[in-house]
Amino acid sequence: MSARPGGTAVRLARLARHREGRYLFVPLDHSVADGPIIAAGRFNWLVRVAVEGGADAVVVHKGRVATLDPALLRACSLIVHLSASTAHGPDPDAKVLVGDVEEAIQLGADAVSVQVNIGSATESRQLADLGAVADACRRWNVPLLAMVYPRGPAITDPHDPALLSHVVNIAADLGASLVKTTWPVPLERMAEVVESCPIPVLSAGGPGNRGVDPAAFAATLLAHGCSGLAIGRGIFQSSSPASVIRAVSAVVHGEALSPVPVLDRVHSVPAR
Repeated sequence: MSARPGGTAVRLARLARHREGRYLFVPLDHSVADGPIIAAGRFNWLVRVAVEGGADAVVVHKGRVATLDPALLRACSLIVHLSASTAHGPDPDAKVLVGDVEEAIQLGADAVSVQVNIGSATESRQLADLGAVADACRRWNVPLLAMVYPRGPAITDPHDPALLSHVVNIAADLGASLVKTTWPVPLERMAEVVESCPIPVLSAGGPGNRGVDPAAFAATLLAHGCSGLAIGRGIFQSSSPASVIRAVSAVVHGEALSPVPVLDRVHSVPAR
């Protein structure tokens, strides 16, 4: 992987706070799409759980930044998400840009993220948006996390490793620093997805509360080359968010990477 100039490299290093080249992000941007994920007065508590549990970064929308306790961000990086849609619109997969890189920098962001749904009706516009944000990130020396998923009427298997290899390379080719996508089935085929891609590949957090051990899920993916996880619902929908983040952090930032059998239920579960 080629070196990145100046501030980009510094900010990328902040995104791997606990172990070089390993990333554990906690997306908490879901309230735009789906509604509140927790009572407003407990949002900082949730961020604190993530930070104290070992998260490298949290992902939020721009307006939520003002509500965060700045002290929490001393030990955790801030990623500002620039894409949005809602579950109430005619096409929830039609992501649009609702912020820009300069604004994110003014808010104190260490990185920005953009979502692209490959196969959606508005794929071409979303690709153009990703390219434009990547250009701005290059000008401002800000890392870009591209969240790229196979989602659309023609997508029959969003966990197909060949398809995932394609979508992660879209992110790389259009200028992303890191790419997050869904997990392949079987999980062991993450190896070929990673081998195809010149930038670090992160997996969405998995099936959450569907009988799959998040730490086992993470261990298997990491053992096959994945650089980390971005786990949101698996944290805030858990009955014990602190336990989940600590267990996953121990795998992502620890040394033991023995694959652990994971239930077949990892198939066909929405990412994030």
